[in-house]
Amino acid sequence: MPSPAFDIRWLTPADAAAFQVLRLAGLRASPSAFGSSYEEEKDRALAVIEARLASSADQGVLGAFAQGQLVGLLGIRRQDALKTRHRMALWGVYVDPGFRGQGIAQSLLAEAVTFARQVPGAVQIHLSVNAANASAIRLYEQAGFKAYGTEPAALMVDGELHDELLMQHRLQPDA
Repeated sequence: MPSPAFDIRWLTPADAAAFQVLRLAGLRASPSAFGSSYEEEKDRALAVIEARLASSADQGVLGAFAQGQLVGLLGIRRQDALKTRHRMALWGVYVDPGFRGQGIAQSLLAEAVTFARQVPGAVQIHLSVNAANASAIRLYEQAGFKAYGTEPAALMVDGELHDELLMQHRLQPDA
């Protein structure tokens, strides 16, 4: 079986510039897919992004690379509060449109789930996705995520309200 035409690895502060380019492209191309906006992030200092990319035992940003170019992103972090530390949050999933359909998002998700299973005390991963984004919902369902609710009017983008589907993936089914 041939190896995929991409590599997955944890981003480091040295990847900050490439991260920012792809992140801003995603925020511009798909504004209703993210809680953040291009306007909020376009002037963010590289030092802030470098700090965001500093991995730890319970958070990090995964990157997918094709021929050395960053083409996919996925962030995962443990919740901070004492009563929610059993929850991991998935954020910022994006694959450059020219590289979609190659299994990149599936590989990023699989790596994130594997990582979360190794975080002591982590029980589940949570995410929110635009309720109208059928392909993203299908991707998450195929990775084992299940919907548990909808947040009506969660985002307002260019004057239009968007509902978000709330999903979770149980890491420890018996918990």
